Amino acid sequence: MADAAKPAQSRKLYWGFIVLMLGLMVLFATLGVWQLERLGEKEKLIADVAARSGLAPTPLPPVAEWPAFDAEAWSYRPAVVSGTYLPEQTVLVFTSLADQNGPYGGPGYWVMTPMALAGGGTVFINRGFVPQDSANAFATGGAVEPGLISLTGIARTSEEVGSFTPQPDLAKRIEWVRNIPRLSATAGGVPQPVAPIYIDLPATEPGALPQGGETVVNFPNNHLGYAITWFGFALLVPFLLLFWALRQRREGP
Repeated sequence: MADAAKPAQSRKLYWGFIVLMLGLMVLFATLGVWQLERLGEKEKLIADVAARSGLAPTPLPPVAEWPAFDAEAWSYRPAVVSGTYLPEQTVLVFTSLADQNGPYGGPGYWVMTPMALAGGGTVFINRGFVPQDSANAFATGGAVEPGLISLTGIARTSEEVGSFTPQPDLAKRIEWVRNIPRLSATAGGVPQPVAPIYIDLPATEPGALPQGGETVVNFPNNHLGYAITWFGFALLVPFLLLFWALRQRREGP
């Protein structure tokens, strides 16, 4: 009985291995298709950023038009805003800056200071990066230009909050993501409504803090290479499977 069971068990293992390899082939092909989709999305992003960043600076629409405001269409567009800084309600957003344009990088914070707009409402201004050991000097905004001012910067859309994003430190007004609803809640009591975009400021003189001009406009695009790799794995599986099956046949039960 034991000897009779061995061929049946061998057949199960034989066909089980074939099913496993075919499943891997489908998985590799699916990953290749997904990378091609990501390639299309990345190419569109690169083209959109190139087109929008070359536009002339445009004033932010008035508050009455914000309900129909298309934040995505404004992303990476040069924008002009006029208002008054609210430095006491500055929010520091933790980051680790790599490939920086200025002299400072590594662990630190984005200095997000709300601006009360001349026409009503609030927009958050990303004044730039400060290293971790300089954060205390900007916890309440640091030195800002007083009174009504006009700024030109790059409009950015609100960042998404993930399931693993930590909660903000409300007492110290420290955040982990440049998400506009969370920035508004952490800042506390800013004039409503709050614009659905924030503004990245450009660089000023070298070495000045906060360090502006750190908007990322160059995006790596390796998705075609990844897709070719996954499709290559998918094509390799049938040849490996055929080689294995022929060897099994030669060796016999």
